[in-house]
Amino acid sequence: MPLLNYTTQIDAFKTISEIQKLLAKAGASAVMNEMDTNGNIVALSFKIKLNEHDIAFRLPTDWRPVMTVLENDPKVPRGLRTQEQALRVAWRITLRWIEAQVAFIETMMVTTAQVFLPYAVTANGQTLYEYIGQNTQLLLGEGSI
Repeated sequence: MPLLNYTTQIDAFKTISEIQKLLAKAGASAVMNEMDTNGNIVALSFKIKLNEHDIAFRLPTDWRPVMTVLENDPKVPRGLRTQEQALRVAWRITLRWIEAQVAFIETMMVTTAQVFLPYAVTANGQTLYEYIGQNTQLLLGEGSI
């Protein structure tokens, strides 16, 4: 089965705009695009208020693994095995994930902070996920299995 959204023709910038609207709906007070040296948007940073404090989040979207999947799937036509297509697909996948998360938030199954917590930016500039990944003992404790 080919990768989700692999045939999309929707420009990455249009998708990013849709994501920004969803983040605002979820409570983001500011959204910033982060670009690589080629001008490709590779992450969205945003702020959400938690207990009267603005918390920064950084949501990366890496097109390179998508490119690898497109290149290695024989069902994907050669014309869709481009960096531009990988960017479009990567952002569409991110959009679908955020749409699902906003549905959880809207039904009050979770809070916005809970959904995006792995992407919270720590004082040293890492995401919480990156920090925990480098400090796994924080999760393990002495009595872990």
